[in-house]
Amino acid sequence: MGKLSFEQLVDLFLLLSVERIGPAKIRALLSKFRNLQNILNASVNELQEVEGISKELSSRIRKISSQRNDIKSFVEDELTKLKKIGGRIVTVWDEDYPPLLKKIYDPPLLIYIKGSFDERDKYSIAVVGTRVPTNYGKLQTEKIVSELASQGITIVSGLARGIDSIAHKTAMKNNSRTIAVIGSGLDVIYPPENKKLFDEISEKGVIISEFPLGTKPDAVNFPKRNRIISGISLGTLVIETGINGGAMQTARLALDQNREVFAVPGNLGVRQSEGTNLLIQRGEAELITSAEDILTELELKLKPVIGKNIPKPERDLNIFEEKIYNSLTTEPLHIDKISELTNLSTSDCLVHLLSLEFKGLVKQLPGKVFGLI
Repeated sequence: MGKLSFEQLVDLFLLLSVERIGPAKIRALLSKFRNLQNILNASVNELQEVEGISKELSSRIRKISSQRNDIKSFVEDELTKLKKIGGRIVTVWDEDYPPLLKKIYDPPLLIYIKGSFDERDKYSIAVVGTRVPTNYGKLQTEKIVSELASQGITIVSGLARGIDSIAHKTAMKNNSRTIAVIGSGLDVIYPPENKKLFDEISEKGVIISEFPLGTKPDAVNFPKRNRIISGISLGTLVIETGINGGAMQTARLALDQNREVFAVPGNLGVRQSEGTNLLIQRGEAELITSAEDILTELELKLKPVIGKNIPKPERDLNIFEEKIYNSLTTEPLHIDKISELTNLSTSDCLVHLLSLEFKGLVKQLPGKVFGLI
């Protein structure tokens, strides 16, 4: 739909205010009605044609427009307050909405942010763990985050006490980007002792919240928060956590989102290591001992920063193969697009792509579409 106008933003808030209507149902409605206004104008019978929209939900959607003036006042008030604190709303249709987050099953349709996104944030790793780390956990967090930061990787965490705070502070100490995803409104800093950290991150990175201003850090908010932490990242590293810790939930969400999960092994008999050891034992997380293990596993996804920060793997390629290889990503491209990017003819591209296929570097998909292996 493109960037939303103020009235469209009001439409979105109207729909989100309907009980039991969330991002997934709104996306389903949009697939049929194309825009938010059409959804609000649709009849009960038309709304029921969408899977998951019952007669009861259809009636609620039809009635919600009567509250438009109240919602409009609410949105105006939110935008005014956000301006005062240097925040703003980013919707899933905006260009600066995080591309990785957009790919998960249930991305939030809008997020409140303070700070600015950066091109480097496309190469983010989440670092999560217990609020009560051992000295071992603290040292490992500082060591691994420092190594990741030195390679230009953005560090994502949840601004909580313990591992989260250490990860954020270490990233900034190493002049790296960091993103904090919180479980409260942008104007409610939790824990309160992290106010200085909150301010520093908002100046040098980004604070993200899915919740309206004034929202308290209630327990029910954190599972939603955790799906954003994992969803905005290429992979999630769990340093220390108990079996029932929130970091375990973040790891499970990362797996559901088809993202990599890494874990630092810990000593037996230590509660803070029970969760990480269990993830490794179940084969749900890769055992890592350094940032290099993570970078190696994510090498293709981090391809744009390989060569700048990470030694480029040795490949026996001619200049045309190298040119084509560097134009490709894990997202498949049509031969015409490859030709355009490389300034080579389609026939030349096909010859060299075949050679790259034989070398095990490129795969061909139906329709003359190619991508990295």
